[in-house]
Amino acid sequence: MTAEATTATAGGRDEVATQTVGKSSPGDRRAAAISHVVLVLWSIVVLVPLLWALVSSFKTTNEILGSPFTLPKSLSFANYVSAWDTAGIGTSFFNTIVVVGCSLVLVMVLGAMCSYVLARFQFFGNRAIYYLMLAGLTFPVFLAIVPLFFILRSLGLLNTLQGLITVYVAFALPFTVFFLFAFFRALPEEIYEAAQLDGAGEWRTFFQVMLPMARPGMASVAIMNFLGLWNQFILPVALNTDQSKYVLSQGMASFASQAGYSVDYGALFAAVVITVLPVLIVYIIFQRQLQGSVAQGTSR
Repeated sequence: MTAEATTATAGGRDEVATQTVGKSSPGDRRAAAISHVVLVLWSIVVLVPLLWALVSSFKTTNEILGSPFTLPKSLSFANYVSAWDTAGIGTSFFNTIVVVGCSLVLVMVLGAMCSYVLARFQFFGNRAIYYLMLAGLTFPVFLAIVPLFFILRSLGLLNTLQGLITVYVAFALPFTVFFLFAFFRALPEEIYEAAQLDGAGEWRTFFQVMLPMARPGMASVAIMNFLGLWNQFILPVALNTDQSKYVLSQGMASFASQAGYSVDYGALFAAVVITVLPVLIVYIIFQRQLQGSVAQGTSR
């Protein structure tokens, strides 16, 4: 067989293989179509209430009760001003920013250091500490409310933002350690040894070498912790009764309960939009990082 014939035969095989790979069976196309339909329906279920709340936040109470599914007659931000100032949502918003922001920074730093030590170093009690962290994931928050109340009261942290930050960090730490443990354990040992040979100490090796390599896992757990802490309701209600220290979940509940029968639905929908908007912004900004971290974690 000549070289030309051999080349032609190989080219024909490659073309046939490419066509075979490019073709999909009827079952695959049917499954893809069903999955797309389900995703479209799910998107509608999620987006329609959000859009309805956004449109309603620009309408008066009479417009909402008279024609709830129509567009507002005018684009006015009076409802947002009323919710922000009159209902106290502005104060609750800033309290939530302080509590969630400080809690997130502390839990990410402490969780990263704890999971790194448990994953990379062997010492007496290593596994016991790790399993105690895992046990924290199974501990119901309802059982801890009464002991936490007396502990914070004895420490002078009841009805304070510092007390909420401490409790938030304590409850988010086990999940953070559990999530990051696998990321630090999968990091190459050769890189750690190379950093040690270059004269880097343990702190410098962790913060400048190992921690940046675990950035995908850090991004994922940070987003999950942010969502959980932002939507927290049980802990602040039980441990914070000072209205000036309310977080958003408490502010929303107080706004709805104090309205009684004369509910300002326009301001209420505006408060809902203010509460949901930061979560949407964070997810939109970090969604690519979250998808990449999930893909990297599954590939391991």
